[in-house]
Amino acid sequence: MNVVITGTSSGIGRALAERLLARGDRVWGLARSDQSSLATGHRETFRALRCDVSDWTQVARAADEVAAACPHLDALVTCAGLQGEVGRAVSVDPVRWSATVRANLDGTFFTLRAFHALLGRAPRRAKIACFSGGGAAKPRPNFSAYGAAKTAIVRLVETLAEEERGRPLDINAVAPGAVATRLTDELIALGPAVVGDSEFTAAQKLKSAGDAPLEKALALVVWLLSPASDGISGRLLSAPWDTWPTLSTHKTELETSDIYTLRRVVPADRGRRWQ
Repeated sequence: MNVVITGTSSGIGRALAERLLARGDRVWGLARSDQSSLATGHRETFRALRCDVSDWTQVARAADEVAAACPHLDALVTCAGLQGEVGRAVSVDPVRWSATVRANLDGTFFTLRAFHALLGRAPRRAKIACFSGGGAAKPRPNFSAYGAAKTAIVRLVETLAEEERGRPLDINAVAPGAVATRLTDELIALGPAVVGDSEFTAAQKLKSAGDAPLEKALALVVWLLSPASDGISGRLLSAPWDTWPTLSTHKTELETSDIYTLRRVVPADRGRRWQ
């Protein structure tokens, strides 16, 4: 497969690139930071592109480079993101708050927009996996910018799935669950006074959880990029909690339902009638 992954300098993006390279895929990694160590071990199959995904000009240039090197793209995974401004929404810096949303949301959209044409040339059903995150499915105090951006990414995924319905393309959002990355280190460094006691305690516990949470996230993405997930699109799937390995047996049900989506809940949905 020809795959583009954003955020490959560290964390889940780096681990995913290593996983796909190990099985023989050809990977282009977009990141702001240096990726020379990854490139050194995979000179023939990995191409590092220095790129800030929140800058449309840089993303468009990266897409041109990939297009010049290969005739099509089989998959795109948008892992790049930042935690950004943390704190009580009414007291955080508004400029940094906006920059956090832009980096996460624009960074995802710009990548989708830039590589769409190459995905359209794939010889088989093309795949897109976009990373959601904490704060997308429920409120996350002190992380309003990150949560708002990640929620918007889910709705962007749902919208594109509808717009591209009938075309050979699946796009889904991934909730990786709690995975120890540099974002975890940032939480611990900020301390409980900024991030909140529960977030700080959870981050400390996560540091000693090992690689099991990461493995679940990687397994979900690999499954979403495979033919086993063909026809499943516009969904938000949780790596640790959802029974995604068996979803292929429920494709017909999913097509006519709002399962694994973000939706408004009204009293009737809970068996109640309010006058």
